[in-house]
Amino acid sequence: MPAKRYKVTLTDAERQDLLALVSTGKAAAYKLTRARILLQADQSPPGPAWSDEHICQALQVGRMTVERTRQTFVEIGLEAALKRKQRATPGYQKFDGAKEAHLLAVACSNPPEGQKRWTLHLLADKMVELQHFASISHETIRQHLKKVSLSRG
Repeated sequence: MPAKRYKVTLTDAERQDLLALVSTGKAAAYKLTRARILLQADQSPPGPAWSDEHICQALQVGRMTVERTRQTFVEIGLEAALKRKQRATPGYQKFDGAKEAHLLAVACSNPPEGQKRWTLHLLADKMVELQHFASISHETIRQHLKKVSLSRG
């Protein structure tokens, strides 16, 4: 069995905090599970120092959950190990109000000469042609039209 890369060694204060958290049971399930993982993985003298496999079976969690919890505790600390990972904030939003209004106006207008209707590729090309974007995918157009509930039919 390979040696653990991140060894959990709890101080007496940390151990008491975790035991109090687990014994009251008044916290989110993920937080209680992570507290139990840390308590069972504790390598300090009073700790049980369970193997990852034993923790996985006893707490019915995945191996990666145990490993990530240990890693976060060692690298960042107790509070971070008990919290959920922050979700990434939405990235740059391509559409603002004016661009959205123009897209809808173009989609509702007559299609270009020789076309029966606006396709997603044609709408993407038109938005680039109108210099609203340097480039935009037809998939982005599709997702945005779906979001604003516009039926092109």
